Amino acid sequence: MLDILSITGPIYLIIAIGYFCARRGVFEKAELRAYGKFVINAALPALLFNALSQRRIADVLNVSYLLVYAAGTLALVVAAMVWARRVAGKSWSESAISTMGMACSNSGFVGYPIMVLLLPAVAGVALALNMLVENLVVLPLLLALADRDDSHHLPWWRVVGQSLARLATNPMILGLVLGFLASAIGWQLPGPLARTVTLFAQASSALSLFVIGGSLHGLSLAGMGRQIGPIVLGKLVLHPLCILAALALGAAVGLPALAPELRTALVMTAAMPIMGIYPILAQRHGHEGFSAAALLGTTLGSFVTLNLLLWMWRL
Repeated sequence: MLDILSITGPIYLIIAIGYFCARRGVFEKAELRAYGKFVINAALPALLFNALSQRRIADVLNVSYLLVYAAGTLALVVAAMVWARRVAGKSWSESAISTMGMACSNSGFVGYPIMVLLLPAVAGVALALNMLVENLVVLPLLLALADRDDSHHLPWWRVVGQSLARLATNPMILGLVLGFLASAIGWQLPGPLARTVTLFAQASSALSLFVIGGSLHGLSLAGMGRQIGPIVLGKLVLHPLCILAALALGAAVGLPALAPELRTALVMTAAMPIMGIYPILAQRHGHEGFSAAALLGTTLGSFVTLNLLLWMWRL
């Protein structure tokens, strides 16, 4: 267990440092948001470009990984939406936002730093493949479902189209596309430019964790137990189980086998806490209260569940 804590310990220590720096007023919320924008708009796009452009396209575009991650996550989305609508009697927007908390992992800010320590050979590729599924499939679908409550909104398929159009200008998506193109044609950046991109990429890990820790300051779980309990359970337990089931189904139907490192990356990705922008997306529908609490709950709970998962995986 000590060797596992040596991997995850630094991750949560940096998150804790970010939290206490925000609590002591060393960094203001506005400053942390600026750091977060730097990570999203500069560091992570550079990281994604490097991860893809420096590998052969056949090594990067792993169809089995994409299908398993999409199938397992969408299975959870369907089950969570049915439960929220039919059993819990929630509105479309609350159902979709709750489901988003269960199905959307923090692949960039928390997942990638852990992968770098645990699976350095595939960390960048796994991040890129995760981003494809999350940003092109899962998020547009859930945002469209969340809009169904408002009769003045456009049809769901128009909402999905608008979401995809916005993604076309997202720096991380641009980093993905350019990285895939560079990999496909075998093009390498000139030396000085390549080193510049690498310097930006290297800034992502510690800074992203620090920003997550600072963003948790001021959040509270008080009185939110019944509302966020299913979200925390769904994100930290059910999502990994759905991915494990999708891996087993893929093997049963003859899907090309994944390398052991990529199988581990898939399950670990599903076990990550909720993505950091979750409360921001929920704010549009008035659900920022429970979504912020769920973000805090999954981040704290993941320290236990991730270490337990790693321990079980190594048995």
